[in-house]
Amino acid sequence: MTGQTATEANTPQPNAYNAEPEEKNTKNLTITQWAEDDRPREKLETHGAEALSTAELIAILIGSGNKKENAVDLMKRILSDCNNSIATLSHMNLNQLTRYNGIGKAKAITILAACELGRRREQEDKPIRTTLGNPADLYEHLYLKIRDLDVEEAYIVLMNQSLKHIRTIRLSHGGLTETAVDVRVIIKEALQANATVIALAHNHPSGNTKPSREDDNITRKVADACNTMRIHLLDHLIVTDGGYYSYREEGRL
Repeated sequence: MTGQTATEANTPQPNAYNAEPEEKNTKNLTITQWAEDDRPREKLETHGAEALSTAELIAILIGSGNKKENAVDLMKRILSDCNNSIATLSHMNLNQLTRYNGIGKAKAITILAACELGRRREQEDKPIRTTLGNPADLYEHLYLKIRDLDVEEAYIVLMNQSLKHIRTIRLSHGGLTETAVDVRVIIKEALQANATVIALAHNHPSGNTKPSREDDNITRKVADACNTMRIHLLDHLIVTDGGYYSYREEGRL
């Protein structure tokens, strides 16, 4: 104890036997300071994109983080807030993303653009049926367009006399009302495409397939207009994540 105060004597002193190894902290390191094999770009080049986590892939797109977090750790935090769901991330808007320190408008746009590209790639991978003659075929055709929406959107599916798909057109975004869905536009699009059969469809983000009074009114008005123009209204489909409601199957068309 010679030469030590009581305080010094009671304070644990590091030595070769009890010193614990210092944990590597990558959070305060820039990605360029990481070991080369750990860097996302180099890892992708060496091992392929499938070897990277979602956070690492998006980190490549945004390029940098903030003063306290590198790009990977920043994206890990954002994804954690989204329950590690890309679908949830894709529903975020610019204002929500730019609240994160290190995500400016340009980076937020890049993230949302990447999410949209992923959605479109999935649609391309899903072959579109050339014949859409029954509600199940229509549901499969429309599901990828509508499934992740948190607002209502309305579509018309244009077909020829043999029920072969011509084109699918979005009519409205944000609700199905007589103002949003103009019957004249539906007839115009059908005539311009030489479509003799059409189907009306919209989503219910709530998951409830039961049609509303407004849904019934729109169906009746579109059916009346189609009868006048000798266009066959094949169906009005309400699409949800869990299934669909078909006016045709329910005997209401």
